[in-house]
Amino acid sequence: MSVQTKQGEDAKVYEESIKRRGGSIERTGRRNLHEIQITRMDTSKSHEIMANETTPLVPAKNSKKSKTPLPKLQIGILMLLHLAEPIASTSIFPYINQLIRELGITGGDDAAVGYYAGIIESLFFAAQALTVLKWGRLSDRIGRKPVLVIGLSGACISILCFGLSTTLWSLVISRCLCGLLNGNVGVMKTMMGELTDSTNMAQAFALFPIVWSIGGFVGPLIGGTLARPQDRWPALFANGLWEKFPYFLPCAVAASLFVLAVLMMSIFLEETLPTKRRPKSTSAMLGISSDELLPQQSMAFTPLRSLLTPSVVIPIANFALLALLDVSFRALLPLLFSTPTHLGGLGFHPATIGSWLAVFGITSGIFQAIFFARIIDWIGPKRLFRVSVSCYIPLMAMFPIMSWIVHARGEVDHAITFVLLCLTGMQLAWNMAFGAIFMIITASAPTNNDLGAINGLGQTSASAARVVGPTLATSLFAVSKEHNLLGGNAVFVVLIVLAGGLRWLASQLPGEVQDRDE
Repeated sequence: MSVQTKQGEDAKVYEESIKRRGGSIERTGRRNLHEIQITRMDTSKSHEIMANETTPLVPAKNSKKSKTPLPKLQIGILMLLHLAEPIASTSIFPYINQLIRELGITGGDDAAVGYYAGIIESLFFAAQALTVLKWGRLSDRIGRKPVLVIGLSGACISILCFGLSTTLWSLVISRCLCGLLNGNVGVMKTMMGELTDSTNMAQAFALFPIVWSIGGFVGPLIGGTLARPQDRWPALFANGLWEKFPYFLPCAVAASLFVLAVLMMSIFLEETLPTKRRPKSTSAMLGISSDELLPQQSMAFTPLRSLLTPSVVIPIANFALLALLDVSFRALLPLLFSTPTHLGGLGFHPATIGSWLAVFGITSGIFQAIFFARIIDWIGPKRLFRVSVSCYIPLMAMFPIMSWIVHARGEVDHAITFVLLCLTGMQLAWNMAFGAIFMIITASAPTNNDLGAINGLGQTSASAARVVGPTLATSLFAVSKEHNLLGGNAVFVVLIVLAGGLRWLASQLPGEVQDRDE
């Protein structure tokens, strides 16, 4: 028993020793932890003091981000695709009125040419308005490139059909086919928005009106020069084909541009839709990691109704009215050029019409290439848009001035040339409105996933306005001349009033373009 008692006492002594050592260790651990916390607090305070000493008292609000370099190859290819559109659409302007006369649609009534020219020019936009939003939403699902292939192929087929048309109905079908299959412009703007950020958006979107201006130079030049080639080069075009289809050659040249565009796009253009893009391509061009793409891939499509907020609707409404006034101007200009002088026109030949339209296009392209991005950086998109749309009133005033000069002098002379040069200057400022409103609409998209829908809505509204524009303008022109309303100038008064409405609507735009990167 004594042995067991001794063992028990030794065990108690051992346990007490362990407890004393544990308490000492625990106290030591607590003391060390406390010292570490104090050290961390001192370090954080020192960092805070250093931060406070280096932080400016007044934050710099106007500090600008460094500009991100543009992906030049991709944007260059995108602009080449875009170039085919204005070339094809404007190549018909120099000869469309003469084509209507030769087909006998008006029954010999020159004053009625404006009605049919306006209807034919409006059919493309009427068909496009029905489908362009669908193409935009489809591009959000299957990718941008497949939709572009469909649009460019449809435009190629339709322009060939237009050149082979010998009746009013064949002209109607070819223009409707082109509009139904064409969602290219909205998809291209979406791709541009995905290839850029807030630092280089102005530089990139300036290219759209520049390219359109170049197309506005080349297209009328092709149409005016190559129309009726059997009359200009009888030795080369003596075949009966050109007698039967005198306007097929400019259409064939335009169609070949579409074929070239499809080939280049298939080989070189990268997909920009994040959910359809290869990870390497995405990270290389947009600086987005594959982890950042996962939320976008799983995100559901935003309902269109939820996108119709004032920040989206107001820019789109400005774009629609801008498109209506612009297409009215584009339709009236060749009509005034081709109308006989005794009806208040200038009586120009198709080649002369094409030359003047080419001058308007190339001067606008050069001017915007040099000055647009600089002006945007200087005064901002909203102020530039307001200044540009204010130029429409003097632009329209040039039309009755030219009619009055021809009536007073009895001929087209150097005075008309001077007025046309003034008209060129006015349209330089007017054309910059498009680049500014493209930027504002793109920046209004809540997320990048909504870019296709937002640009689709904008293009739908613009297409609907372009349906009304040519018909309204050319019909009012014909009625004004037939019934001598306001001295034959009623159409210009109506358009000037609408320009005043656009000037007010422009004042409702947001003051600053939203930064989509924040």
